[in-house]
Amino acid sequence: MTTDPADEPLRPGTSDLRRLNGAMLAAGLAGFGMLYATQPLMPQIADEFDVSAAASSLTISAATGALAVCVLPMTLFAEAVGRVRVMRWGLVAAVVLLLLSATAPSLAVLIGLRALLGVAVAAVVAVAMGHVGAVVHPAAVGATMGLYVAGNTLGGVGGRVVTAVAGDLAGWRWADATLAAFVAVAVATFWVLLPAPRPVRATAPRPSSASLVLPHLRNGALLRLLVVPFTLMGAFVAVYNYLAFRLVAPPFSLPVAVVGAVFLAYLSGTATSVLAGRLAARSDRRRAVVGWILVMAAGAAMTVPDQLVVVVVGLVVFTGGFFGAHAVASGWVPSIARRSDAGVATAPASGLYLLAYYAGSSTFGALVGIAWTRDGWTGTVVSVACLVAVALVAALSVRDTRPRDVRAGR
Repeated sequence: MTTDPADEPLRPGTSDLRRLNGAMLAAGLAGFGMLYATQPLMPQIADEFDVSAAASSLTISAATGALAVCVLPMTLFAEAVGRVRVMRWGLVAAVVLLLLSATAPSLAVLIGLRALLGVAVAAVVAVAMGHVGAVVHPAAVGATMGLYVAGNTLGGVGGRVVTAVAGDLAGWRWADATLAAFVAVAVATFWVLLPAPRPVRATAPRPSSASLVLPHLRNGALLRLLVVPFTLMGAFVAVYNYLAFRLVAPPFSLPVAVVGAVFLAYLSGTATSVLAGRLAARSDRRRAVVGWILVMAAGAAMTVPDQLVVVVVGLVVFTGGFFGAHAVASGWVPSIARRSDAGVATAPASGLYLLAYYAGSSTFGALVGIAWTRDGWTGTVVSVACLVAVALVAALSVRDTRPRDVRAGR
């Protein structure tokens, strides 16, 4: 019996896998470049519309909140109409919405457009992991996810830098328009490089949404793994949320513009995402996740002393550890989902991973603020350490069951 090449997963060294890797990098650049674009522009937005800083921050919250709500529905929608089609048109819609936001006549309209942009970006964020797991050979999934996460970090930094520079020169509206031009290039690259969808034979009725999701909710190993993004993303966001408050206060008393440069620490995540993905393809994923979590914990501890150089180095280490753990854990999800049932769709499992990821961000990003208010940075780091410890226990409870020859790439 011969195997149809269309049914074969993309293996290391093939041209289609190289194209997919480039497309995933471009997708990360585009999606996360747009998602956080207004963060450095919030003072200008607040001034123009005569609103508070909290009100202007809704331009970020609306986008990320809409994305979180839409992760699982978008995953199921993509399974119904096609993952490649949803990702391509989702990014195109996001660019159009970014351009429209530059013309918003009021803050309410701007927030509404940003919420719609979050829905459009969810078309990629919710689908990319599942698509990689579905079409890539297990030996190459880690490396491909590493490139995608690297694109996320570059997009997060690049979007902020482009809008900050353009905003200083011409205001926030031109900043949005300028970013849209840059992102359009990344979207075009994604559109061209992403391999065409493979033909699907309609041999059985399409399963219901419940039947796609329920097997994963009964998968104990997957549920334990989902604790990792939930707690680590919460710890990560909490550190970045409250470190800025610490650095503008004594004994550092840094200008806000200098404090904004801490986002450049994201670049350490770019390197560790690619490295983690490649190493995970050749080693035990449980050990890899645990190792990166320990790196993250060490970085958090380094931020405790009131010495700026040590704090900055600690933040770089902390960020690198987080993105390393995220790259490995996200690439692990399709394997665990597939293990539970040979016929189960893995994309909804990736949607659950992202739901846990963004839920952790919104939950602990706010709750750790109580520790910051009561006990300052020491209380913040203790809270972060507790979250990291929970993630460590969860990661240790999940086994990497890949055969040794798969880990070696054969």
